[in-house]
Amino acid sequence: MHFRRARIPLAVTLSGATAALCLTGCAATPDADTVTVLNSATDTAEHAANQKFFDRCAGPLGLDVEQISVPADQIASKALRMASSDSLTDILELDGSELPQFAETGGLRPLDDIGVDTSGFSPGARSLGTHDGVRYGIARSVNSLALIYNKDLLARAGLEPPTTWEELRTTARKLTTGDTYGLAFSASPNADGVYQFLPFFWSAGGDEARLDNGRGEAALHLWRDLLTDGSVSRSVVNWNQQDVNDRFIAGRAAMMINGPWQVPVLSAQDKVDWAVAGIPVPEAGRDAVPPIGGTVMAVPKNEDTARERNAAKVLNCLNTEKNQLGWGESVNNVPSRTAAARTYAEQNPALAPFAELVGTARSRTARVGTRWPVVADALAGSFQSVLTGGADPEQALRRAQRQASAGK
Repeated sequence: MHFRRARIPLAVTLSGATAALCLTGCAATPDADTVTVLNSATDTAEHAANQKFFDRCAGPLGLDVEQISVPADQIASKALRMASSDSLTDILELDGSELPQFAETGGLRPLDDIGVDTSGFSPGARSLGTHDGVRYGIARSVNSLALIYNKDLLARAGLEPPTTWEELRTTARKLTTGDTYGLAFSASPNADGVYQFLPFFWSAGGDEARLDNGRGEAALHLWRDLLTDGSVSRSVVNWNQQDVNDRFIAGRAAMMINGPWQVPVLSAQDKVDWAVAGIPVPEAGRDAVPPIGGTVMAVPKNEDTARERNAAKVLNCLNTEKNQLGWGESVNNVPSRTAAARTYAEQNPALAPFAELVGTARSRTARVGTRWPVVADALAGSFQSVLTGGADPEQALRRAQRQASAGK
């Protein structure tokens, strides 16, 4: 199953009062014992896996669960259309970066009000479903980025996976030979590129609420230096994360930045013996700060409080440690409960770095809320201008801050 969509931000435009009016009190009214879910599980295998867990939880409660699945980029518009016809589902599953736009309409029920247990979650996972200090969404699993490397190529060169930026630059240079680059990442001018830039930007001290704070520039310098060294292809400015994975599998990159959603493809091929390591940091001893991604499940407000309570019961069951662990293993994502994440790392040592990185990961919207799409566009413009136009990193981020402040 392919889970790239679990961490791609979507700019949702809701029309203020109209959206609030549509979302509030518009939940579906099918059979009283059926809980409806709107999600993006359009892949047959993913849909079936979801249903297995839904049935496991709903059956003992005397309930049924019905999924309505549409492509991820259609969730927002589908939810609004359903709301306008009084048929919005009891549970709405959406990307964590979309939550603030929906929460601001006033149409989502705070999870604490209906008894959904959100204790024991990692700080990043908790923030993924929170807006203005209120928890509206719960993530049963989360994901982030790590350094994935070709074990044979590093061993042949007598190298260990780099842990610092200096080591990354040196290692990438040494691994660049023939038609193989030392490193691959996505620097596309959209969600994929921004997601991959954030671990470097944030680990350097960059601030999405103040792009020109004087610290994030180091990340732009690093990306520019890797390009200047010839350690990464100039085509990274056009690659999405799937393109990056394709190059890695083809032996055209010795290392790559990517996420656990690539694990099924990596595991199915036999060309590259791969392993996972943490993302290199500016200086030894510092923690990497990658973005946390994943979907969250929210409960739209409903005048029928019994439907809200049923939705809450299903959510509580889905998010027990046992069920989170089972779901995380089925989709190669990390459980959001800290205890379950520890067990996941113990049982899946090859993927343990992902679990460790999730522990320090941050939500993209925690500081800027509904302004994230504008900030993301500004960030994309900054690294694109540096990599394609030779812009000065400091000037690029000052320009990005002006763009973000203007809201364009």
